[in-house]
Amino acid sequence: MQTIVLEEPGRFVLAETAEPDAPEPGEAIVRVRRVGICGTDLHAYRGKQPFFTYPRILGHELGVEIVALGSTSDTLRVGDKCAVEPYLNCGECIACRQGKTNCCARLKVLGVHIDGGMRSLVRVPMAKLHRSELLSLEQLALVETLGIGAHAVDRARIEPGEFALVIGTGPIGLSVIQFAQAAGARVIALDTNAHRLTFARERMGIAHSVDANADALTMISQITDGDLPTVVFDATGNAESMQNAFQYVAPGGRLIFVGLFLGSVSFYDPDFHRKEMTLLATRNSTGKDFQRILQLLESGKVDTDPWITHRADAAEMTAHFPTWLEPETRCLKAVVTF
Repeated sequence: MQTIVLEEPGRFVLAETAEPDAPEPGEAIVRVRRVGICGTDLHAYRGKQPFFTYPRILGHELGVEIVALGSTSDTLRVGDKCAVEPYLNCGECIACRQGKTNCCARLKVLGVHIDGGMRSLVRVPMAKLHRSELLSLEQLALVETLGIGAHAVDRARIEPGEFALVIGTGPIGLSVIQFAQAAGARVIALDTNAHRLTFARERMGIAHSVDANADALTMISQITDGDLPTVVFDATGNAESMQNAFQYVAPGGRLIFVGLFLGSVSFYDPDFHRKEMTLLATRNSTGKDFQRILQLLESGKVDTDPWITHRADAAEMTAHFPTWLEPETRCLKAVVTF
């Protein structure tokens, strides 16, 4: 079967590999139809992704079709189109016992810790398949991205009317924006990329956007009448941005790190204590998040259509992928067809 392997940083190989064995009870074989490209894949290609080894088959944002089931099911059948929840948790550790499956102590993520979906067929647990009769394969491939934003906003516990600053308006930042708006926040977008800020204003309905190349702190202070935002999300995965994010948080506010990078974050402790700031991490999402997002997409309350800016089939991807990292291509979200 057709498989794309990231052999080492900067080098993909399009190969033929063996098809998976028949599914065991509780497993399914799915045909991969769409693969979304996200920041994790871009970092892996650059050699800067934490928790990562090579060679690796990338791909964790998946729109798939079931071709075989290892067990009978009341909810799944062959031919169903599904989103894949790519977080394979153990079910036994303290996080799993508390329902926090997204941060399982032995978590393995498809396309990161183990081989993912950039191949024609893949075997996955049936419990990680979320079907929809209404959504397109491209929409299903974006559910995982939306789940990151949904879970981050849940962590923040936003109150209606709060100012929420979202730093970074790539796909993850945009997913945070969508769910922060749904929670009733007054959202401010901050980025160095003028094109993405324009997209956030025109397509996401953001009233306030700030160019990070300008005097961002002064501008954010003016927007909030001198108070500063009580909720700040950093969705950049950039060390300098994450360290700068502390300055934007209002006294008593919360800072949520959505992105991550391979390194340490430092901050000035007296300011952290003076503001009695709350610092939160957010990781992945849960099956409940997936189900909620499917309902929002099916009802039309969340629209993914503007997000996909670039497309390629599997044979073309290895040539196109490096260009998606270049700012001048204005790649917001690329999707690969298998």
